[in-house]
Amino acid sequence: MGERFVVVPVAGGAAEGDHPAEAAAAAAAIDPAAGTGGRQPGDESVSGPVEPNSVVPILEYNREPNKYGDGVPKENSPFINNTDNDKGNNSYDGTNMALFEEEMDSNPMVSSLLNKLANYTNLTQGAQEHEEADDDEGPKKKAVKSPQMGTFMGVYLPCLQNILGVILFLRLTWIVGTAGILESLAIVGLCCSCTMLTAISMSAIATNGVVPAGGSYYMISRSLGPEFGGAVGLCFYLGTTFAGSMYILGTIEILLTYIVPKAAIFVAEKKEDAPDALLNNMRVYGTCCLALMSVVVFVGVKYVNKLALVFLACVILSILSIYAGVIKTIFEPPDFPVCMLGNRTLQNQKFDSCLKTEVVDNVTVTTALWKLFCESAELNATCDEYFDNNNVKMVQGIPGLTSGVISENMWSQYGSLGKLVDDKKLLSNGGSDRSQDIYLPYVVNDITTFFTLLVGIYFPSVTGIMAGSNRSGDLRDAQKSIPIGTILAIGTTSFIYVTCVVLFGASIEGVLLRDKFGDSVKGNLVIGTLSWPSPWVIVIGSFFSCCGAGLQSLTGAPRLLQAIARDGIVPFLQVFGHGKANGEPTWALLLTGGICEIGILIASLDAVAPILSMFFLMCYLFVNLACAVQTLLRTPNWRPRFKYYHWTLSFLGMSLCLAIMFISSWYYAIVAMVIAGCIYKYIEYRGAEKEWGDGIRGLSLNAARYALIRLEEAPPHTKNWRPQLLVLLNLNSDQAVKHPRLLSLTTQLKAGKGLTIVGNVLEGTYLTKKEEARKAEQNIKSAMSAERTKGFCHVVVSSNLRDGFSHLIQSAGLGGMKHNTVLMAWPGAWRQSNDAHSWMNFIETVRESTAAHHALMVAKNVDSFPTNQDRLGEGTIDVWWVVHDGGMLMLLPFLLRQHKVWRKCKMRIFTVAQMDDNSIQMKKDLQMFLYHLRLDAEVEVVEMHDNDISAFTYEKTLVMEQRSQMLKQMQLSRTEREREIQSITDESRSSIRRKNQGAAPGASLSRQSSLMEDTQEDEAQLIHDRNTASHAAINDKAETGPERVHMTWTKDKLLSERNRNRECNANVAVRDLFNMRPEWENLNQSNVRRMHTAVKLNEVVVNKSQGAQLVLLNMPGPPRNRGGDENYMEFLEVLMEGLNRVLLVRGGGREVITIYS
Repeated sequence: MGERFVVVPVAGGAAEGDHPAEAAAAAAAIDPAAGTGGRQPGDESVSGPVEPNSVVPILEYNREPNKYGDGVPKENSPFINNTDNDKGNNSYDGTNMALFEEEMDSNPMVSSLLNKLANYTNLTQGAQEHEEADDDEGPKKKAVKSPQMGTFMGVYLPCLQNILGVILFLRLTWIVGTAGILESLAIVGLCCSCTMLTAISMSAIATNGVVPAGGSYYMISRSLGPEFGGAVGLCFYLGTTFAGSMYILGTIEILLTYIVPKAAIFVAEKKEDAPDALLNNMRVYGTCCLALMSVVVFVGVKYVNKLALVFLACVILSILSIYAGVIKTIFEPPDFPVCMLGNRTLQNQKFDSCLKTEVVDNVTVTTALWKLFCESAELNATCDEYFDNNNVKMVQGIPGLTSGVISENMWSQYGSLGKLVDDKKLLSNGGSDRSQDIYLPYVVNDITTFFTLLVGIYFPSVTGIMAGSNRSGDLRDAQKSIPIGTILAIGTTSFIYVTCVVLFGASIEGVLLRDKFGDSVKGNLVIGTLSWPSPWVIVIGSFFSCCGAGLQSLTGAPRLLQAIARDGIVPFLQVFGHGKANGEPTWALLLTGGICEIGILIASLDAVAPILSMFFLMCYLFVNLACAVQTLLRTPNWRPRFKYYHWTLSFLGMSLCLAIMFISSWYYAIVAMVIAGCIYKYIEYRGAEKEWGDGIRGLSLNAARYALIRLEEAPPHTKNWRPQLLVLLNLNSDQAVKHPRLLSLTTQLKAGKGLTIVGNVLEGTYLTKKEEARKAEQNIKSAMSAERTKGFCHVVVSSNLRDGFSHLIQSAGLGGMKHNTVLMAWPGAWRQSNDAHSWMNFIETVRESTAAHHALMVAKNVDSFPTNQDRLGEGTIDVWWVVHDGGMLMLLPFLLRQHKVWRKCKMRIFTVAQMDDNSIQMKKDLQMFLYHLRLDAEVEVVEMHDNDISAFTYEKTLVMEQRSQMLKQMQLSRTEREREIQSITDESRSSIRRKNQGAAPGASLSRQSSLMEDTQEDEAQLIHDRNTASHAAINDKAETGPERVHMTWTKDKLLSERNRNRECNANVAVRDLFNMRPEWENLNQSNVRRMHTAVKLNEVVVNKSQGAQLVLLNMPGPPRNRGGDENYMEFLEVLMEGLNRVLLVRGGGREVITIYS
């Protein structure tokens, strides 16, 4: 939140008696820049002179638009309506609160906060909440009326209207007849329990703060995060859209089946073609109805909202007529006879009398029923066998509440597709040919029925519980009204459904209950036959109820999609966030109409109902999950006013939702979950990052804390060890990453597994460098994103680079999630650098990594390493295993080859043998070792003979020492420099004098006895660094042991050096004598030997691995004596000379690979 104070000159000053508000208004009129918080070029500075009689400066408190978060002021501020229109209302005189002047740059005064809270108005739901033009109207903007709706009108009645609907009128009687009263009660109880538990969870979420219009999507997204919110929000949108399809199909079914059957365009000539003709009629009329409703919604949504009360009245009147009709059956049951042939139910649209023959004028004639089953109207005509063997009988369709039919309807009567609807208690003499039954006027099942199917068909009749929370913007007290109204509405509708199940089963004959379309009662709506005063009350009421529900769905679904699109979490939906000038979601309405048409083309109410059940159940599942997560996390902001909730109830509701999904249709459930999962992953990878304080983020924090505490208990086992990297990056002067390929190598090495911390150090103080640090962090994160490096960024500001890197090595990470490996680039230009700190910091980092027992990897020529898009088609990764480092050299090639960049490269392992080693046995042992490690690699043992030190090595060492001395002299004062030069000159003269006096000819410079060597090393070291003489004496004593020679394979190097001196013959000695130069005597023999090792090993490596894609080498440790640091850099440079891609590896002092499972 950017806020600042602006000095505004006020004409006339305070002495003229201006009110502060008027003065501020006058200031705004005089200085246009004051309104924007900016300054004009000619403005006086804050400290400039002010004439006492002209203007008086005051401080005006200005609030700028939100710069951080997701840009939604309602969510980033404690204010309910935090807009920019009240910029001029936050002024103060600058004296009473001067102590808090600095605080007010970022925090408002309490009086301003309370004023906003007291005078807030929440936007009403509907078109006004989407009006974009209002933001630009300025003073013309009308004040929004404060919401006045209470619990009854705002929550209870809308929920009642949305819950009661098409399934109650068109399918509930059929469900009762098919499943029986007991199983129907189980279905109703299961679904109503699910919605009641969901309503309890929803009430807790809805009363935990203000819920803007947006309903369930807003609640889920802010509770479970943008990924879950977007996924479930789109599922809820699809559910609402398919609900519109279902209501339109219900409208057309009522129209074509019960109101004007003759309006059908497709008429079936034969009975077996009737279902297809009905579906085609539904598709044509449904498409026309959808187009008409879409136009109505597009032209004027306000008329839809005004007609909502009329539609609700139709629903209530229809239900009241049902109860009135049931009561009337006790005294006077209505006359709706059902014609039965044997025990089979007949369709009676084409005949009036339920008789085979009748007597007319004393003459027996056949009836219309006879003609349906016989070839002609003659009495001797050939008729259907079953028709001949059974008599027709009339059964009262509505026997009444006291008839005892309830005992017959108690149990289920499931059947397959085409099964005849029959009455088991009636006699039946079956015919032999059942194949012709489908062509005869019997009432049959149009679908195969079973319990789980009925659950899916019934569940849409209990949806609609979100209607109250969707209208939260219209409520006077949403936190009180939503829980009471929603729970009362669910209780009322549950009572209605349970009583209807029992009353239908107790009043209506079973065969009529199972007659879905009322074909046995002249095509009347079955529930209409029970109503009073007329069946038309139910027919007309249900027709308008379905029309209204369809319009409501087409009104709400586009706005839900628009809300999701405007949140910006799903990039490809952003086009649907736009609409007309007044904010009407035009594009969203078009998409909604298109999806709704898919449901209409399915054309079957029974097929569409399970689809929308899945999407609604997904939504309810995540509402319960959101409440459970928030309750278990006990986040400080979780303080719902609704207290009658518990996490166990939420989990029970979530379990019920999941169970009903798979009970009703397991394949639809899987499809819905796959759709939600795909949307979730899409938002996770491509969507905008939002921080909404959601419960999933809190759950992640809790899980991370728990895991970190568990990790702290013990160090990881060798089997679980993997390189947890601290990558030390260098930035240039523009804070851009200097070596992005180092991040590529990290990605290839890690493949997204384990911990990666990318660190950088800025030199200076944090107060002066904080902006640079923020910029550096953003640049590093951008580079990490470009290189697909998953990890954390850590930028440290320190007084010097060495301390900064030390702090990173010591403190990066948290608990058990700390790095165990340091990765950095080789300072390739260290020789050309005038600043010795460039390589001194490198060596100190190596020392501190070793001291911290961290493994170390140094990449040479890192800019030539492959990118993540490269594919190395062939080549090798060569490992030079000189000293055992815990197995790092074995593990790294294996990890690299898991990545597609290095996958086709082969692994080769080279090891070095001395003269007294058995090379053949070493190779066998190494192959067996690799076999047990389950690593595929070629093995080669390279023998390094004990050759004499060449003149090249001496020259290389001499140049190195001269350069180091020159560098040291450049850093000395004038007096110290003269003293140093004199010391070197005297020492050189004395050595030449000793040589002229005739040194022993057998004294080879290639090797000296250990005692003479130590003495000369002490002298050379004194010349090398007089300032650290005491350290040199200590370190030289320590270096007399075998560990002094680095990068060796064999045991005691000191013994081999002494044996080699004895084996030298006279010819070699004489040859060395003639090759000697006076300067070589002064060389530090330790440096000579190390240079010899580096030169010889480099020759072998270049010979074998010059064409390798990557060479991994043991990295020798830095000298204990800090005076020889520049020599150490030379050794490494010589070791890697002539190689392109090199990775120097130094173990951390522990085993990282094991042969055990």
